[in-house]
Amino acid sequence: MSSFEGLLIGRSPELGAVLRAGQVAAAADVTILILGESGTGKELLAEAIHRGSRRADAPFVTVNCATLPEALAESELFGHRKGAFTGALTDQPGRLRAAHGGTLFLDEIGELPLNLQAKLLRFLESGECQPLGTTRAERLDVRVIAATNRDLHAEAQAGRFREDLYYRLNVVPLELPPLRARSGDTPLLLDELTVRLAATHGLEPPRYTAAARSVLERYRWPGNVRELRNFCERMVVLFSGRHVGPDNLPLEIRNSRAGAGKGFVLPESGLRLDDLEADMLRQALARTGGNRSRAARLLGLTRDTFLYRLKKYAIEA
Repeated sequence: MSSFEGLLIGRSPELGAVLRAGQVAAAADVTILILGESGTGKELLAEAIHRGSRRADAPFVTVNCATLPEALAESELFGHRKGAFTGALTDQPGRLRAAHGGTLFLDEIGELPLNLQAKLLRFLESGECQPLGTTRAERLDVRVIAATNRDLHAEAQAGRFREDLYYRLNVVPLELPPLRARSGDTPLLLDELTVRLAATHGLEPPRYTAAARSVLERYRWPGNVRELRNFCERMVVLFSGRHVGPDNLPLEIRNSRAGAGKGFVLPESGLRLDDLEADMLRQALARTGGNRSRAARLLGLTRDTFLYRLKKYAIEA
């Protein structure tokens, strides 16, 4: 079993295409940018790439850039020497030094403070890391994999992310599809995660009725695989060894079922189709924080078609 099959569950062609590209990129030792909505498994893909690379026996170090305290972010990443600043009572090697020989995974890279983006860019280009309080840089051998749920290209165009760093990270982009776009993977994940979590808790797995499965397969899973995993764990704990029917499902899933099948109703007064389309484009952009790829998926469009329609209605993303 490869590292990809062991960490990421799914047989859909949408996921398979990303995993095949990831396996190729793993051997090439290049910088990778993983894109995708929250909960799609970006950290698991990064770990699979690390395990499938020549660095598999070296450290895999993860950093969530959104949780780095801005005042200490530079020290956390690049390290510091004792006395470099008030409170620096001992040497701190930093996450880059800890990942020497291996892989550093920078999750939510779009949240990295701008002042640190320049220093990260220098490291990516030269391999040199200079801890705070030192006058000399040291060379480190670290592969960087970054991930984000934001449209970094749009962020760079808006001046909220360094454009040169974006292009340096975007050597090999890999975009994980949301669960709702992975044909046939929901029932597979439901069964596999239920069995795994039941074993973890030492409980008998619950059994889902056909009606419950039908509801779960129609649900859009906005939290993606993470949401499905949390659901499975809840069912394992609350319904161990029992049957789970539609009425046992969480309220948000039952409510989703209640609203299913109610198509758009044309108002008696009619409407202007162009105005409706333009409004849907704007709503999709607003809901995804300006991420055009995700907005396109919300509307069932390809990114190119979505961009064409933005241009058609002179909508700025």
